[in-house]
Amino acid sequence: MEVTDHLVLRGRLVIVGKEPDGDSVRFVPDTADLLQRLIGAERIRPSHDGSVQLRFDGVDAPELHYGKAAQPLGVTARDQLLTRLGFTDITSAGDTSTTITVAHPSGGVRAAVLSTMAESHGRPVSYVIVGDDDTLPPDGARLPAGPDLLARTVNAWLLSEGLAYYTAYTSTPAAHRDQLREIARTARDEPAGVWAQDTTAGFDLKDPSSIGPAGQLILPKLFRRCTDYLGAVSAGFTGDLATWIVTVSADPHHNENDGVLLGGTQLSLSDLLIQQDHHIIFQADLLDITFVEK
Repeated sequence: MEVTDHLVLRGRLVIVGKEPDGDSVRFVPDTADLLQRLIGAERIRPSHDGSVQLRFDGVDAPELHYGKAAQPLGVTARDQLLTRLGFTDITSAGDTSTTITVAHPSGGVRAAVLSTMAESHGRPVSYVIVGDDDTLPPDGARLPAGPDLLARTVNAWLLSEGLAYYTAYTSTPAAHRDQLREIARTARDEPAGVWAQDTTAGFDLKDPSSIGPAGQLILPKLFRRCTDYLGAVSAGFTGDLATWIVTVSADPHHNENDGVLLGGTQLSLSDLLIQQDHHIIFQADLLDITFVEK
């Protein structure tokens, strides 16, 4: 099985004063200089407390705060992830706020992040392992992320519980995609979590409530595109979703038309969409696609 060496960064996952969601938290590395060893390190912008936002590799949880928009199961995914990480007694700023004001331990939980690169938004693309320092891999080590190590990650756990969709990129090693895909397939067969509610294959898109917290659950990447599309429609755009994706992506700095690998062929996200009035059809099995890293 193919493996790829990942850089190990030990540190703390922190949530107090932050807005974690179901597949991303902020991380303060013990040795900040190690971030400079990642591909794309120049994109990383640590905050004043030294923390960086992580992107959990291979997964995409329902949105909790895409601007003011959110999805079904977004709160559930966030809460269960934080519990799995080891946080307790969690309080947010208010009924509608996603900012955490109180949590135990307040200083964060120990973790090791395994990464090779920072993506276009400056987030280290990461596998995350939680535990005490006696059980975590050593800081600064380069390790082959083989199947046993990958199975220990929070990423794999999210997929096994159905708390996140399998969403892999070409930056994810092929062997890792295979392993994570099979974990997600088992969850879908149950069906667990998101798979019990998923309507990505065919859903109605009339207004934001169609895909809001009380609406239909779809792949988060597609939810983000649909949310922005509905905003454009409100502003006067008259085309369908696929046309909007192609139109807005003419600006290379705002490319929403992700490249997609399907069956050995590279397509665009817009190629997979059919719209019949308000009904959207997504023409691919979510476990068969790989997004092209930007």
